[in-house]
Amino acid sequence: MEQTFEGGCLCGAVRYRVTGPVQASGTCHCRTCRKAASAPELPFATIAVKSFMIIQGRPVEFRSSEEATRSFCGRCGSPLSYRHDSTPETIDIMTCSLDDPDAVPPTHHIWASHKHRWTVIGDGLPVFATTRPA
Repeated sequence: MEQTFEGGCLCGAVRYRVTGPVQASGTCHCRTCRKAASAPELPFATIAVKSFMIIQGRPVEFRSSEEATRSFCGRCGSPLSYRHDSTPETIDIMTCSLDDPDAVPPTHHIWASHKHRWTVIGDGLPVFATTRPA
């Protein structure tokens, strides 16, 4: 079944559309995601790159590590996407940038070994110390 989602940044300068299935959805607790979001965790949804289209504006991209590229709005700073070189066919969109984030709830937690000591994961979802097994 074809799914369509739209989302964008806080100020509305950048908008995107996803047409296709969500392959995975989770919440990341790694240090880099926490820094990028200025939050204790970062919810994401993995989709095929071919399903993702910018429909307004142009996000700014930067290499957050040797293997990863993130995008955000250059005007308001909202984080929008994450791509890893090892999986060029997929892109993670930041779930909270969707117009309806409740449409794509997380199904697991990753990089829990990096979480803050004061972060309590108690929602009953699977928790992985690093990345989710394939």
